[in-house]
This record gives sequence, C-alpha cells and structure tokens, in this order.
Amino acid sequence: MSHVLNGAMNNVMDEAMCEAELKHRLLEWIVQDCERVRALELALQCAKVHSMPQWCLAAGFVRNLVWDRLHGFELSPLNDIDLIYFCPLDISPERDLAIETYLNQLAPELPWSVKNQARMHVRNQDTAYTSCVDAMAYWPELETAIGVSYQVVDTESDTQTCVGMKNHPASYDIELVAPFGLNSLFALKLSANPKRGLSVFDHRVATKGWLTRYPLLECYRTS
Repeated sequence: MSHVLNGAMNNVMDEAMCEAELKHRLLEWIVQDCERVRALELALQCAKVHSMPQWCLAAGFVRNLVWDRLHGFELSPLNDIDLIYFCPLDISPERDLAIETYLNQLAPELPWSVKNQARMHVRNQDTAYTSCVDAMAYWPELETAIGVSYQVVDTESDTQTCVGMKNHPASYDIELVAPFGLNSLFALKLSANPKRGLSVFDHRVATKGWLTRYPLLECYRTS
C-alpha cells in the first residue's frame, strides 16, 4: 500500500514540476515579446484608473503565442486583445465601453476588447460566475482559458523586472491565470470544454481556422 501511495505522490510531484517548467517557459516567451509587454503595461495602467483589482489579458493573447512558438512560426499579429475583468458592482455594458474607449485612446492601433466576466453568465446561460477564473472555466476550449496579468510588486526595488527593463524604476510580477493548467496547451491539443455545448466548440473550430493555421494541433471533442 505504501508503494502505491509513494507512486501516486511522485506522479503528483512530477506533474507539478512539469507545470512549473511550462509556466517558466511561457513567461519567458511573453517577456521577450515587446508588443505583448506593451499591451500588459497599458492594461495595468487602465486597471489602476478604472479600479479593476481582478483582470487579465486572455484567450489568443496567450494561446496563439504558444502555438506560434511550438510551430516555429513568426509571431502572429495581435488581432484581438481580450481584456477580461471581474466587477460585480457594475455589470453594465457601458462600463466595458468606457474602459475600451480609454484603452483605444492610449493605443488606438491595438485591437482591444473588454468584457466584465461578472455579467457574461447571462449571455451564456450559466449560474453567476464568482471570479475571472470561474468564468474562464466555462470557455469553449480548455486551451483558450489562459490569461496573464501584470502587477507592481515593489516600487522601491532596483532589481531587474520580469519584463527585462533594467532601467524601469519598479519591479513587476507577471501572473498566469489558467484554470485547466498549461499541459494541454503545450501538448498542441484543442480540447472541448465539457461544460459548454459541442456545437459552440465545433462552430468556433470551423470559423477560427485554427487547424489550418496550426497543422500540428490535435482536436479533442470529448474530455
């Protein structure tokens, strides 16, 4: 019995180490991409102005970066920057529009899209979400449900920042938001979320062109 328990414990530890290694690799890729770093900096500025303590840049912002890298492609242009946040106190679409307008004023050349996850359960006919992570756990593809946020952790520090800007006066911390982990994303899987109908998944796969753009992907319609 002890051998079984030890084996199970070792498997858990191996999986945790693998996940940590994937996280480290992903963060390295993010900080090497000046366009993504700039988008994160602007999103952080916006989060301060519009009081968004819980936010991240998600979906293709992270997913496409990994798929591009693993295919050996030049990085795809950021054709849609999904900023999601959670604010149950004001779920009006007007708040999203105000935030999107602010971002467009900061960087009109970037394709911003802003959605408060505290109201998206209505559109999706789900029970109310409790956080960004909870909302992402209902997204149609497991590999799309990955985001990244960016926080100031020590304004007095003169150490090198996560984004490698040695002359920057503050220290920053990039955090991943991944309710399903990173393994399937790095395994080049495209997996349907059992919490969402297959028709939604199939429609997105057919219209997004992922399997054509990324031929190494394997599609998993069932978990």
